[in-house]
Amino acid sequence: MTTLHEPVLADLSVWPASTAEHRTGDLAVAGVPLTEIADRFGTPVYVIDEGEVRERCRTYRHAFPDAEVLYAAKAFLCRAMVHWTAEEGLGLDVCSAGELELAVTTGFPPVRIVLHGNAKSPRDLETALRLGVGRIVIDSPSEIARLAAAVGPDGHQKVMVRVVPGITAGGHAKIRTGTDDQKFGLSISDGYAQHAIARILDQPQLELTGLHCHLGSQITSVKPYLAAVRRMVGLMARLHAQHGLVLRELDLGGGHGIAYRPGEQALDITALARKVRSELAEACASAGLVVPRLIIEPGRAIAGPAGIALYHVLSVKRSGEHTYVAVDGGMSDNPRPALYGVRYAPRMVGRHSTAAPARVTVVGRHCEAGDILAADVRLPADVRPGDLLAVPVAGAYHLSMASGYNLVGRPPLVAVAAGQARLLVRRESLDDIRSRDVGL
Repeated sequence: MTTLHEPVLADLSVWPASTAEHRTGDLAVAGVPLTEIADRFGTPVYVIDEGEVRERCRTYRHAFPDAEVLYAAKAFLCRAMVHWTAEEGLGLDVCSAGELELAVTTGFPPVRIVLHGNAKSPRDLETALRLGVGRIVIDSPSEIARLAAAVGPDGHQKVMVRVVPGITAGGHAKIRTGTDDQKFGLSISDGYAQHAIARILDQPQLELTGLHCHLGSQITSVKPYLAAVRRMVGLMARLHAQHGLVLRELDLGGGHGIAYRPGEQALDITALARKVRSELAEACASAGLVVPRLIIEPGRAIAGPAGIALYHVLSVKRSGEHTYVAVDGGMSDNPRPALYGVRYAPRMVGRHSTAAPARVTVVGRHCEAGDILAADVRLPADVRPGDLLAVPVAGAYHLSMASGYNLVGRPPLVAVAAGQARLLVRRESLDDIRSRDVGL
């Protein structure tokens, strides 16, 4: 086992594949040194490797050649991501009028977009119908009448129903969505899903194309997905027996787990595809059903490993037995450690240190005791103000969940590709913050 007095070996297993180490202690991603990005754009700043995003899209397309792959926009969305996913042949999964309008006004075909969400606003539904979204996932009984009325007696809209299969999966209780007694979907066990489906069939302007489920996030085992296939096909068989209903689509959602630190487990996408296809074919054959087209919704597994967060150290403070390294960002640009206890592996870049590694806690600049970015991690013992820290696996649920806490402004996003860096999303300025405050 490595001791604190042994040198830290470079482990780039959770970094983008294009990452290379320089002798100066710097790292370059897609041929662009991270220190150069920090100098040019300031910190905190987010970096996304375009090539990594595209390669991960291709991995899904190759693993699921006969399925419809939808990028889950909630993980992170900007106009560049819209272009990249479209060009790589993916559809989009959105959950608000904002995500939908950004995608469509960027040029994404609305027919390749699915809208879902547990509490869709009237604006969400109006926007979806106005723009011609491909499918709307019904999440509650009240949406049926509202949507049917909005479509009108002469209109037509393809819909799916989000079903709760009663399966526990996911890395944290707050991101498990396949179990009963939570806010998403309609339960099979209490009959609400079956009742909602019967009501939809009474609305001729709504075309039910299939069933949708989502088990949770950060799932690293294939087994929960196989259990979901069996339960969803079982429901399809009952619906066919009761209503003569033949459903052409089955959406298994996303939640595919990734490694945030070296040595952590990630979901094997190739194994997932192979085993899900086999399980689906076998279950449908046993039930006498036509095999529906599979739909999956990866988000984190595409954007997460492609992103890096860069921070400058502002202070180093020792308190009791702990050393706190404070940086110029924090929970306003990454609330995930505070929400879910997520752990990261930050690395000092831009300065070669010969000091032994020490255990430290990297904290943010915000006025919250829970503003901790990385607890109990190894950094050189001589880490000091001005040093640059890089946090890998920062592409999903960071900027998409960023807030205006303490009015520090949200960081910019920079894309790297072929040795070039370009700004995708600019830094939120004080002028931006002031312009929204219109009262006196």
